[in-house]
Amino acid sequence: MSATIQSRLEKLGITLPAAATPVANYVTTVRSGNLLYISGQLPLENGKLATVGKVGNTANADDAKKAARICAINLLAQAQAALGDLAKIKRVSKITVFVAVDPNFTDIPQVANGASDLLVEVLGDAGKHARSAVGVAALPMNAPVEVEAIFEA
Repeated sequence: MSATIQSRLEKLGITLPAAATPVANYVTTVRSGNLLYISGQLPLENGKLATVGKVGNTANADDAKKAARICAINLLAQAQAALGDLAKIKRVSKITVFVAVDPNFTDIPQVANGASDLLVEVLGDAGKHARSAVGVAALPMNAPVEVEAIFEA
């Protein structure tokens, strides 16, 4: 890992966790040419969801934004495991943020900023990306947020 990325992680107080293993019939990453596709990551900390519920109902937007940040940390853990070094990331091409919401909650982009902000904080300009932020009825394990990504390496 480059000294710059490592120093940014340290400054943010982040230690990358071990990459989570799949819980169903899929793989966590697929490399195709110079693209690394990373399956959706939940806001898992120490094997447990950091928060649960639907945003605007049983989960609040601030907690969901923090959960999106944890999802982005887990994306970086997957990239580290797949690439061996985060310095190999040329750019984050796109992320998709899924937010489990009450039908009346519409501030989905602000929740998604939790993931977007973290990627830029850690990777600098390489962390700037295209994004979709989508409200959904439910996510696995009653998670409020799930984030998937495409990285160029």
